[in-house]
Formats: sequence, C-alpha cells, structure tokens
Amino acid sequence: MLTVVGIGPGAAEYLTFQARIAIDEAQILVGGARQLALFADSEAQTRLLDSDLDGLIVWLGERLSQQIVVLASGDPLVYGIGKRLAASFPPEQLCIIPGISSIQYLCAKAAVDMNDLWITSSHGREPDFNAIVAHQKVAMVTDTIIGPHAIAQAFLMRGLNPILIIGENLSSADERIHRLRAADVAQSYAMNVVIILNER
Repeated sequence: MLTVVGIGPGAAEYLTFQARIAIDEAQILVGGARQLALFADSEAQTRLLDSDLDGLIVWLGERLSQQIVVLASGDPLVYGIGKRLAASFPPEQLCIIPGISSIQYLCAKAAVDMNDLWITSSHGREPDFNAIVAHQKVAMVTDTIIGPHAIAQAFLMRGLNPILIIGENLSSADERIHRLRAADVAQSYAMNVVIILNER
C-alpha cells in the first residue's frame, strides 16, 4: 500500500495523529533529506525523493506489497506530490493523509481568513502575475527564484502597493512573520510563504 502523508509545516507538534501512525507503521519512508531527518529514529528503509519523479513512480510500483509512506511537506495536495501520485496510482492502491499546509498555518498566525483566498505557487514555475493582481487576497508558495521581492516588484511595476505577509521558516524555532507594503519588502528571505492583501 502506498500512503502519502502530509507532515505539516515542519514542527512535530503539527503532525496529525493519523500521520504519526502511518509513519510508525511504514516499512519504507520516502522523502526529502529534511523530511527524512525528522524521522531519523524510524527503522524503515528510506529513499531520498529527488527530481526523478518518473523513476520514483516505477520504483514505488514495484514495492506496493510493502507499507510505503511518501512524506510531503505541508499538505500533499496543496502544490505537493499528492497530485502526481494520484495521477499515477488508482485509488485502491493509494491513501492520502492530509496535513496542515504552510498556507493554513500562516493564515492562522496572521489571523487572515481563507474564505476568499486564491492559492497559487511560484515553486518551480512561472506565476501568472496578471491573474494574481486581479485578486484581492492571494496566498503563494514560493521558491528561491521567485520569492517575496519578485512578487512585490511585480505589483509595484503595475502601480500597486499591496500588503505582503511573509512567513519565514514556519513552525521552526527561527520563525519570523513580516507584514509589509510591497515597497518595503527586502531583497531576500529564508524559506517562505506569502499572503498578498491587494486592497482596492
């Protein structure tokens, strides 16, 4: 059986009870180096999750008789690996355990309701800034190429100066949350998620 487990924003206290059980029962744990390090006490065999997703799909398919857990940061279906695995395996072979996404976490920390939130990502992709500026409230999962500064500049070039809530290293000991106008956003931040409040 293949189980995809959302491990939340990073800190162990945000791991759900169901996620903990699945990880404890795993014979094979698959994840990034940082994710696997969180469960270094596990006796399961491990496989590093890298950019070769096609190879991973084949490798997983050959081991479905074992209890496999694929670790996903945040929630597996919020710009995570869950979508790819759901497209590659039928429902009877796949179980997805949701986790707290970094977007949910930051919204809770900043007291921003999610009712009319538009969610997108710049993680490994080019965001559509014309679509982003058309929304009043946006959450974006970022990467090291297109982060808070690039987002702020895209708005400023369009004559807009929205509020950006930038959550760095969420749920870790060095977590920092900034609430800034686009014009005041710094050049670089640690690993982050951004909420854009584009008031009109």
